[in-house]
Amino acid sequence: MIVGAGIVGLAHAAHAVANGLSVTILERDHHAVGASVRNFGHCCVTAQSGELYELAQTSRKYWLEFAALAGFWAAESGAVVLARTQAEMAVLQELSAAREEGQVELLSPDGVRSRLSSGAAPDDGDAASASWPGLMGGAFLRDDLRVDPRTTVAKLADWLAHQPGVKIHWNTAALGFGGTPGGPTVHTSRGDFQGKQVFVCVGHDVDYLFPSLAAEHRIERCALQMSRAAQPPGLTIGPAVLTATSMLRYPAFTDMPAAAALREEVERDRPDLMRIGANVMFTQRPDGTLILGDSHHYHRTAAPFMDETVTTILNKDIESAIGTPLDVIERWQGIYASSSVAPILVRETQPGVTVVSVTSGVGMTLSFGLADRNISPLY
Repeated sequence: MIVGAGIVGLAHAAHAVANGLSVTILERDHHAVGASVRNFGHCCVTAQSGELYELAQTSRKYWLEFAALAGFWAAESGAVVLARTQAEMAVLQELSAAREEGQVELLSPDGVRSRLSSGAAPDDGDAASASWPGLMGGAFLRDDLRVDPRTTVAKLADWLAHQPGVKIHWNTAALGFGGTPGGPTVHTSRGDFQGKQVFVCVGHDVDYLFPSLAAEHRIERCALQMSRAAQPPGLTIGPAVLTATSMLRYPAFTDMPAAAALREEVERDRPDLMRIGANVMFTQRPDGTLILGDSHHYHRTAAPFMDETVTTILNKDIESAIGTPLDVIERWQGIYASSSVAPILVRETQPGVTVVSVTSGVGMTLSFGLADRNISPLY
């Protein structure tokens, strides 16, 4: 049984179904509206390190397998990191040297522009719509994937709903958990459900069901300001695009010796970005619109109000990177679970009930790898 129909919960359900298990999925909303649909759709594989890197690589494999089965879009597009200073380029040079050949490909300015326009049609006017000014170089991250955050979870849920042995109960809120000789019981707003194993995958809402566990793991809600822009005329970008502030947030970059000098440079030259916890990056959805972001602010309960100056800082930096103005058509608050204790929480709270939460901003990236690790002992 799975509580929570976001990407982590559905990844657990997908692995269970693929290995012959029956699954009941309980979701309090009528469809997923949390972290799984509010993100960039970027599976950030290359920028992980240690255990997270291994999980991300496993996840990459299953993202592609389940995309083929469930029919959602998943592109082996990679990601491009822009370097506009020598300090930025130095981090990329060190990471490229530390990884297997070809995984992190160093690029000249022209190489960056070529990679960014690689998904475009030959005569679509790409060069006129984006000049990508001020580049010193960059890097292509080969193993990263792209999915569409607005459609992926819904398509995966629909596929699961049509598989033998799967039942999905929407608008069914978990209220508590009990135990019987036959296995754990989930008490819900629509009665009791019983199964042999329950995975509670409710993201940042662990504190609603397990407040003591959430306090022990120091779970907070990380609130993000994000927006979406209309497609600039002729602009088609295949990879996800990362910048200097991205290199200050992901462990593969921050593990590099040159990261310290980069942090000093950004703190000195762009304190406005550091103040809002910026990860200036963007991706292009299949419909051509650009997802833009993002900032990071941490709260036990996140206020719904957004500071317009934060979005302005982010989007002006993206405009300067692309070299063209953006027409913003939508804004929203992203949210995910964050913890200073560890980036993943997997804890059995009673026999047969396991809480699973990715307590960092890489839930999409790790989802299928973490599910594989948790489901494998059951079959």
